Amino acid sequence: MEPRGGRGHRCVPHTADVRIEAWAPDREGCVAEAVAALVGSFTDSAGARPRAEREFHAPAAGDEDLLVGVLDEVIFRMETADELPLTTEVADDGAGGLLVCWRTTATGEVELIGAVPKAVSLHELRFGGDGAGWTCAVTLDV
Repeated sequence: MEPRGGRGHRCVPHTADVRIEAWAPDREGCVAEAVAALVGSFTDSAGARPRAEREFHAPAAGDEDLLVGVLDEVIFRMETADELPLTTEVADDGAGGLLVCWRTTATGEVELIGAVPKAVSLHELRFGGDGAGWTCAVTLDV
């Protein structure tokens, strides 16, 4: 995957699971785009309204571990709290971790349009930056 200008994300073809890619000028923006790609891979949230604000702290870890931790938290909250993020803001916590702020809605407020992810796979996981920005590629087990 080549870095693109600005921020964005997409789903790409994968044999049995779902593969997402995201990009942004910085690490935090790339994580936020990856969350949007995860949620967008199986929902249409066009008519949903935010119902709550949630925070999550991902403690200091390697970049790939931080990304997986945030995406795993989205899946966990979907399964246990019946909520999905509509918007995501990510900031460096100053100690090597991330502070994630979500505006969420109930899962019943979105239309399911694809297979619901059950976990983040570590197989072929990529996340890193260079002078052109940050990119990631993640396989979601469905």
